Amino acid sequence: MKSCLIVDDSKVIRMVAKKILQELSFSTLEAEDGQGALDACKKELPDAVLLDWNMPVMNGIEFLRALRDLPGGDRPVVVFCTTENDIAHIQEAIEAGANEYIMKPFDSEILQAKFSQVGLLDD
Repeated sequence: MKSCLIVDDSKVIRMVAKKILQELSFSTLEAEDGQGALDACKKELPDAVLLDWNMPVMNGIEFLRALRDLPGGDRPVVVFCTTENDIAHIQEAIEAGANEYIMKPFDSEILQAKFSQVGLLDD
């Protein structure tokens, strides 16, 4: 079973994402900020990270850069999931190592489509 770390400071978003991902047969872990996510990744790298941008303590882009610096940190597929939808943010995320980008609000269809695109779902 593939694992996905859901990183968002909103409990509601984490809950919705968890439900969708579990329906797609992922085991899920949660973190409410980038620091918590980084700590989790240092213990065990997930197959995927669903990542919010704006969070306290450590934001999504800071987490992503730190993740990519970890041994094996290039392996997890990172999908940004955020309200930041301007070209500058998207470009910064891709340059920092994000694999894909989803706008909030999202639904099961969007998540499934993006996870398929990046090779996380078997057809």
